[in-house]
Amino acid sequence: MGYRVAVVGATGNVGREMLNILEELEFPVDKIHAIASRKSIGVEVGWKDGVVKCEDVEQFDFSTVDVVLMSVSGSFSKEWAPKIGAAGPIVIDNSSAWRMDPDVPLIVPEVNPDDVSYAHRKNIIANPNCSTAQLVVALKPLHDAAKIKRVVVATYQSVSGAGKEGMDELWDQTKGIFVLGPSEPQKFPKQIAFNVIPYIGTFNDDGYTDEEAKMWNETHKMIDPAIKLTVTCVRVPVMVGHSEAVNIEFHSPLDEDEARDILRESPGLMVIDKRDSTGYITPKEAQGEFPVFVSRIRNDPTVEHGLSLWVVADNLRKGAALNAVQIAELLHERGLIGRKVLA
Repeated sequence: MGYRVAVVGATGNVGREMLNILEELEFPVDKIHAIASRKSIGVEVGWKDGVVKCEDVEQFDFSTVDVVLMSVSGSFSKEWAPKIGAAGPIVIDNSSAWRMDPDVPLIVPEVNPDDVSYAHRKNIIANPNCSTAQLVVALKPLHDAAKIKRVVVATYQSVSGAGKEGMDELWDQTKGIFVLGPSEPQKFPKQIAFNVIPYIGTFNDDGYTDEEAKMWNETHKMIDPAIKLTVTCVRVPVMVGHSEAVNIEFHSPLDEDEARDILRESPGLMVIDKRDSTGYITPKEAQGEFPVFVSRIRNDPTVEHGLSLWVVADNLRKGAALNAVQIAELLHERGLIGRKVLA
């Protein structure tokens, strides 16, 4: 048995990755549709051993599909996700539009799979922010073991989190510095090549950015609203892969050896933690991989029950496309996808 699946935003970085991961995970697809804006009609995107041509979102009949994976802007999703959900299919949305809606589950399958039970309210499921997704996969098993009191996070987020334009700008600036001369920033507010920018999103009145607020709001919704979390989000000159320095204070004792054992046994995680010059994971090594990697696990002696971790993942995969497909797998396993057809 297979499903009729549409990928909306199929020409973008995450949309293309969604198509790749549907194939890699052998999700039961009977018919695939690549959906994009009118200007992309006929554009070919890869699917299995061939290609599919993009169809116009304005003209597509969404009642003919069972599952829709969306990677579009928040404003586009606000307009289209309810229309698509009302037509019948379940929408798995990668934008920020629906994450904090109380009638829309925000899901990371390793963290809060049971929340899919209320997806029928709007026929929409939200994917978390890419930096939140990898963080909560690491936090949840530790919270279950010792209850987290406070978390301090510094992110090191790759330019692919800003889309193709962000990747192009890093590439062009890097070439320019060595060959063509400096170029003015377009996508980012300051030069990103050979630099770091401690600002992602837009500033809120409290001095934090909306990117930072997403991380604590989404962590509260998926794990526990009592967790105190503060974060500084930083853009770094890395093409793919987000990294996070995470400091955790617990209510109960949990030492580094216990934490290491817990994380090794937890779903979606891989612990690479040797105390030598290469015994940790970098974003380059995480690129193209499925797991969230945890390294540099160590006690923090400055608080009563403290640990520090280094958390890395491919933001286009676990931070976006992979998590969306894993949600589709969860729906499949629980029999929550509406109309099935014979392959």
